[in-house]
Amino acid sequence: MIEDQIIHSGETCITSVNYISDALYVLGGKWKLVIIFSLTESPRRFGELQKILHGIGPKMLAKDLKELELNEFIVRRVYKGSPAKVIYEATPYSKSLSKILFELRDWGMQHREKIKQSMRK
Repeated sequence: MIEDQIIHSGETCITSVNYISDALYVLGGKWKLVIIFSLTESPRRFGELQKILHGIGPKMLAKDLKELELNEFIVRRVYKGSPAKVIYEATPYSKSLSKILFELRDWGMQHREKIKQSMRK
């Protein structure tokens, strides 16, 4: 048994599951968290995001950017010019995910190493 494991009552568990479901509804999918992470590092143009996020198509990127904007994780700024310049940047609200994003990054790094070790056996 894990030392810091918390045993929840049925009702508390249901409430927790609902909160996690809410979070996954807003942040779910392959790309949203990495888009947020990328934009917390620096504001970026659409093309820059596509280069960083290898494998994402323009339709999926546009869809996820719109959804993230609707949920106030990012802001889309249009600067006048010919052609107009569009920059996406993280909002202060998106920074509330910083701890989670860094934990996921660290876990992903550990998991990748674990898999590499397993393959060497």
